[in-house]
Amino acid sequence: MTAPAAGGSVFKPAFMLMSGRAVGFIAAFAIPVVLVRVFDQSGFGTYKQLFLLYTTLYGIAQLGMAESLYYFLPSSPAQRGSFILNSLIALGLAGMFCLALLWGGAGWLAKWFHNPGLAPYVPAIGVYLLLMLMAAVFEIVMITRKHHLFAFGAYALSDLVRASLFVLPALIFHSLGAVFLGGIAFAALRLSMVGVYLRREFPHGPVFQWGLMKRHLAYAMPFALAVSLESAQTNLHMYVVSSYFDTATFAVYSVGCLQVPLVDFLMTSTSSVMMVRMSEDLREGRLGDALELWLDTTRKLAMVFACLVGGLMVTSHQLIVLLFTQAYAASAPLFAVWTTSMLFAAIMTDSVMRVHADTRFLIVINVIRLTVVASAIGLFLHAFGLMGAVLVTLLSTVTAKCVGVLRIRRLMGCSLARVLPWKALAQTVAVTGAAMAPPLLLKPVLALPLLPSLLVSGLLFGLGYLGMLWCFGPLKDSERKTVAQRLQAPMSWAGGSRRV
Repeated sequence: MTAPAAGGSVFKPAFMLMSGRAVGFIAAFAIPVVLVRVFDQSGFGTYKQLFLLYTTLYGIAQLGMAESLYYFLPSSPAQRGSFILNSLIALGLAGMFCLALLWGGAGWLAKWFHNPGLAPYVPAIGVYLLLMLMAAVFEIVMITRKHHLFAFGAYALSDLVRASLFVLPALIFHSLGAVFLGGIAFAALRLSMVGVYLRREFPHGPVFQWGLMKRHLAYAMPFALAVSLESAQTNLHMYVVSSYFDTATFAVYSVGCLQVPLVDFLMTSTSSVMMVRMSEDLREGRLGDALELWLDTTRKLAMVFACLVGGLMVTSHQLIVLLFTQAYAASAPLFAVWTTSMLFAAIMTDSVMRVHADTRFLIVINVIRLTVVASAIGLFLHAFGLMGAVLVTLLSTVTAKCVGVLRIRRLMGCSLARVLPWKALAQTVAVTGAAMAPPLLLKPVLALPLLPSLLVSGLLFGLGYLGMLWCFGPLKDSERKTVAQRLQAPMSWAGGSRRV
């Protein structure tokens, strides 16, 4: 019997889904870039505050009911329709509760955010949240049904339509109300497409079974708790800044905390592969191989993320002003410091704990991060201003990673000297710092326009980083040999073509 090709069964669908998400991100990223040019800082800050509410509640109010379909639909094919119905009912009820909560608390939220202009739009974001929550099952059902091409289209087209229905009303009417009406229209269209797809897949309609709902909730609730804590600690600094400063200042801060999705793409895919291989090693009793895999993955990810962080730091001013205009130049120093958090993403402690089925400790880590931010952010804001909120968030990340590394040391039964590739990490940081020096020193001397300055600074850092990484970095001899061979192959081919 011939084994199925790995590329056809796993990697091709995964690449297709990631491509759809990438297309969707590019479209979605255009929304704030356009809106900062349509609205002043107070208007854009109001938009960011409303979507801070949305993103916080969207993660919490799912109650794990959508994500748990990844478990129930493949494992219980006969009850697929019922589990999807369970999710839709729970998400609908949660959405209605959030809508009522937001509508009733609109005035209080406006006072908390020190933004009277927020209140009229809060009910609109509640309606948007309700519709988007119920539509959260869309791509998940497609993926579990192995309709990967449909899921690719859903990811890409959904965000393309969303970007259009957010941006066009803003450009035509110059009104936040029009922007949110466009958002509600998009959410309603998306939910209607969910209905069309589910009717086609389940023409006879699912049957509600209370026993399945209890089983579904029992599985989903612990996951929901972890997600709620994660959402709280991730967004707390945003709420505190909103309560301390005016709306325009919050707009500057939110741009400074710009997320770079490339980190998530790389980390998620690498984590998945590492966890599969590490699980196999542990199952076969190859504890040493599992540790070496962890060390090698951390070393390689650190080299990639350090390059990204260094490049973003040396181009932070040009990048922020180019994307968000000169009005947000004050966001650039915040963004430069914020990007350092990406370095710690290379240390994937959560993935190792999941492999060891130590998921309860993930809740402990999230509680620690939340406690650090909640207890120290007021002091940091008083001492450092807006930068203090960034610094306390970094402090919580470093604290969580330190606790996670100590936990991994115990799980893997190794010494502190062996739990991380300390020498390789130090070399990578040193190379990054050295490569940042030339573009930072030359930037004021060259005094180029914005876009050329961005390109020159990025190119100088990239060439310097790669050159010093090759000469002084933690690359292994076998890796240098492999890179040299791959670089020589195209040149050999080109030389052969010329000879022919």
